[in-house]
Amino acid sequence: MVSLPRLVIAAPASGHGKTTVATGLMAALARAGHDVSGHKVGPDYIDPGYHALATGKPGRNLDPHLVGEERLVPLLLHGARGADLAIIEGVMGLYDGQIGGEGFASTAHVATVTRTPVVLVVDISHASRSIAALVQGMIAFDPSVRVVGVILNKAGSPRHAGEVISALESTGVPVLGVLQRDDGIVAPSRHLGLVPAAERADAAHALDRLAAQIAEKLDLDQLLELARSAPDLDGEPWDPSAEVTGPATPSRPVVAMAGGRAFTFRYAETEELLLAAGCDVVTFDPLVDDALPQGTAGLYLGGGFPEVHAAGLSANAPLREALRAAVDSGMPTYAECAGLLYLCRSVDGMPMVDAIDADAVMSPRLTLSYRTAIVPADQLTGPAGTRVTGHEFHRTTVSPFAGGEPAWLVDGQPHGFGSATLHASYLHTHWAGHPQVAQRFAEAVHAYVPEVTTSTGGMKGRAERGHTSGRSPGDAKRHTAPEALTYHGDQELAPGLVDFAVNTYDGPRPEWLDAALRASLADIDCYPQPGAAEAAIARRHGRRTDEVLATAGAAEAFSLIARARPWQRPVVIHPQFTEPDVALAAAGHQPEHVMCDPAQGFVIDPELLPADADLVMIGNPTNPTGILHPEQTVRQLLRPGRVVVVDEAFMDSVPGERHSLAGTPLPGLLVVRSLTKLWAIPGIRAGYVVGPAELLAALRHQQSPWSLSTQAIAAIVATASDQGRAEAARRSATIAQHRAVLVDGLTELGIDHIPSSAPFVLARAAGAHDRLRSVGYALRRADTFPGLDDNWVRIAVRRPDTTRKLLATLRIEGPWT
Repeated sequence: MVSLPRLVIAAPASGHGKTTVATGLMAALARAGHDVSGHKVGPDYIDPGYHALATGKPGRNLDPHLVGEERLVPLLLHGARGADLAIIEGVMGLYDGQIGGEGFASTAHVATVTRTPVVLVVDISHASRSIAALVQGMIAFDPSVRVVGVILNKAGSPRHAGEVISALESTGVPVLGVLQRDDGIVAPSRHLGLVPAAERADAAHALDRLAAQIAEKLDLDQLLELARSAPDLDGEPWDPSAEVTGPATPSRPVVAMAGGRAFTFRYAETEELLLAAGCDVVTFDPLVDDALPQGTAGLYLGGGFPEVHAAGLSANAPLREALRAAVDSGMPTYAECAGLLYLCRSVDGMPMVDAIDADAVMSPRLTLSYRTAIVPADQLTGPAGTRVTGHEFHRTTVSPFAGGEPAWLVDGQPHGFGSATLHASYLHTHWAGHPQVAQRFAEAVHAYVPEVTTSTGGMKGRAERGHTSGRSPGDAKRHTAPEALTYHGDQELAPGLVDFAVNTYDGPRPEWLDAALRASLADIDCYPQPGAAEAAIARRHGRRTDEVLATAGAAEAFSLIARARPWQRPVVIHPQFTEPDVALAAAGHQPEHVMCDPAQGFVIDPELLPADADLVMIGNPTNPTGILHPEQTVRQLLRPGRVVVVDEAFMDSVPGERHSLAGTPLPGLLVVRSLTKLWAIPGIRAGYVVGPAELLAALRHQQSPWSLSTQAIAAIVATASDQGRAEAARRSATIAQHRAVLVDGLTELGIDHIPSSAPFVLARAAGAHDRLRSVGYALRRADTFPGLDDNWVRIAVRRPDTTRKLLATLRIEGPWT
């Protein structure tokens, strides 16, 4: 339980003075020596700006639609960490929330979830005794909302206030102060509400006057006493580092975040999540700065008023050109609302960045609404089908409203502009509620190779830049030990050994899959036809059937690819599964190896590939390292005249299949999948390839008739069904949980290991393979993978009880180096 004195400042409706009183109260308490945290119910950005000015801390939002009800208390505790008390400003009327939601996301809803006492601010300028009836009704409407006091605002005279106070005695609710009419302490308004504090030159001076009046006219001691009456909270503070993770590499790429007077809208947790994900965040002012921060690898363009500052933004041509070049280079760019407008060709006729083929104009109509949106295809914000909540708040419109690849589907309608590297839309999202969006964006930033500014101010192309690590393309090494490439994990097994070598799922097959396999025996008197399997795969990934080829496992797929063309310079990126090498050698090719550096966490540097490589093969996630390469990195391997093959044999073990390219049609890209591992059916050779129809036609030409068995067809159809996809999601979540047991144990033992997204972990423990084998455990030796030696072992993920036995043995047999 956590003790946090706190109050909600609410009102019967908008316009009663909540922001004035809440902000003034924060400032008055801060000037009295208290450490105050300010919070705002709802999605509004402007009020938290005033709260930050009053408290010296970032203003925070508490919105169950944006972040989920379960995160309200953790986010409150996070924002109030180290504070003496928290002041929470409400939204609209006390019981007003999402339309049709029966009070969901209302001030009362948040006050109830956070168990916070409520103080009502009531504008009494047009009533006297009737105010008591109004307050009594607010109290009686929902007895679970604890109204502990009233502040009277805009009193006409002491006599007027006295009449109201006398009537309120019947309610039993104390009057905590009276404010007279004083337009000098009302913040100026704009078309979206108040003018942001950052845009008001007199904001600090006005706040000083407001704080003095609040301290004089409100009973601060009684307010503090009421705040201390709030019950302890059952919860832990929200922690961004528990929501996202950064890569193993020490580098911290820069995310340039738009700020200044034109871009004042962003949630504080956004920057905190990016920092936790291994990025550095540097704010730049599009009105003033003529270049992006040094080393920028990602752009975050949040909300604000570019329409108000259009002339100033347009006048800064050097920065507009730099932003256009950055977006065109594929730099990950996230833009919402104001950011969308800034990236358009123009705003009200003023030239903007021109990174999006659209124009923006002011509109007489205010768009203000909560939204639920879906990512329509694999994009920067998530894989296809990702669902997020957000809100829109604008008086502008863009034409066209959406691109050929929209950023979202909202009620089935396309919104915004999306791609693998760009997201631009009107929708504001709170990343604390959707940390997977922050994770995906950060991973794209880490994968991006920043351009370098030349001494003349231009941008060097990728071909001009030197290599930062590893071998140069001309030094790509040819393998020298082909006999090791045919060694696989099943060769580690023997009677009496506990299997930590083979990567199949450690659990029974689902009954429906076994039933489908048994039922397929009725058809074994007919030659197998793969049409049903390929149609099921096409539905699963949103591809055309001529973009799908069912195969007898991934091994057949690699063989077909190797024989499809007279490859001139095939390259295999290592360490990875060795069957591509074997297939290429069998087809008469001599593949080259490009090595991922263990000192860099085995991440791939696309610059190391020979420019004339016409075939590139990579695993994702990679066996044996478990590294999940961001899809943006894989895309960088593509170029005209080159075929890139991505082995996604373990992608179905990744929750949400993050960074899969199976559903993304791209020229020259082939994705190979296998059913062996997740479904534990290595005896049924079932897999497939998805890619451009013309490439698959070349593979079909090489494929033997009837290579796919009847049972393999049945397995593919069953696992590609909705039932199969649901079970796959459950299994991938289980693998992640079980892997955490292994990873935590290795960490506790001090055994170096590579962060993994696969059903195995690569660990550095010299001698572990032989010593563990002698006491009954089979681990996969790693020295047969190019780029690794016998200091490494691959450990399969198993059930926690089995894993703990292995960890206990490692402890006994250690120490390990």
